[in-house]
Amino acid sequence: MDRAPVTVDLALQGGGAHGAFTWGVLDRLLEEEWLTIEGLSGTSAGAMNAAVMAAGFASGGAAGARKALDGYWNAVAEAGRYSPFQRSPLDRMAGRWTMDSSPLFIGMDLFSRLFSPYDVNPGSFNPLQKLLAEHIEFDRLKTSPIQLFITATNVRTGRGRVFRNAEITPEVLMASACLPTLFQAVEIDGEPYWDGGYSGNPTITPLVRDLVSDDTILVPLNPVERPGVPRSASEIMNRLNEVSFNAVLLKELRMMALLRKVADPGTTEGAQWARMRFHMVPNRLMATLGYSSKLNTEWEFLSMLKTEGRASAADFLQRNGDKLGVSSTIDLDILLEGV
Repeated sequence: MDRAPVTVDLALQGGGAHGAFTWGVLDRLLEEEWLTIEGLSGTSAGAMNAAVMAAGFASGGAAGARKALDGYWNAVAEAGRYSPFQRSPLDRMAGRWTMDSSPLFIGMDLFSRLFSPYDVNPGSFNPLQKLLAEHIEFDRLKTSPIQLFITATNVRTGRGRVFRNAEITPEVLMASACLPTLFQAVEIDGEPYWDGGYSGNPTITPLVRDLVSDDTILVPLNPVERPGVPRSASEIMNRLNEVSFNAVLLKELRMMALLRKVADPGTTEGAQWARMRFHMVPNRLMATLGYSSKLNTEWEFLSMLKTEGRASAADFLQRNGDKLGVSSTIDLDILLEGV
């Protein structure tokens, strides 16, 4: 697309292995020379993608960012070859990406409701630590032209904390992805932290307050809507997670929609929220996947997600690329229905 440069920021949701979809989206967006990505707000898998991309960009521009993302997700798949959590033969024969029929996954799910990670993982082992150390040059984040905002949830206060480039360490990223039923809380500056999804998935506020860009592109991994009513225990837990992990984001977007309806939003932060333009990369795939597939790190699955992410980003650019820098492509007023 031959057009004037546009500056945007990206909001990247978390969702375990589903983050490979975001990998595909980023890979496609980085091909567009007219797009300048000023900032990234990420939580959990979104935080990993954001940090890998920003560090890669600092050393090699868009090509360096794409190469870094490729390297990271290849390493995730390689590490997953030795994971005890694999699809069962029944899942494979049925063509399912989930591990719902895996005895080990079912046992782990039940076990995590009876015992805490403090009981079964006293050494606080986290496989992410090695991956992050090997695939992110954290010193590069301090000089990256892309501003990072990584959210983790303070266990003691229940409030989210947003970490910026110079503050980001492997511990910060592990905290942002710390599911409390699987891992011990990660201590940072003497405070314990859990997954950032509980307080912002991802957090929009710093994108509004700290950046010049007035265009935010959301890359969703947790469906806001699902057809039907969940009936099985796993379906109910999956939907509960999606609802809770979308709650704070939806509140921020509702505030943006309300401020647009105010006759005079003022000249300070209210005006910043009111003039924001919001966009979303379509992601219909996630409504067809269950919770257990978030732990599926098979290369075949990750590659499929990347391909879907690239295709969704291409569709977004074709339909809405000319509106970036001009107008929102998501009707935020819909979020006010029922409020």
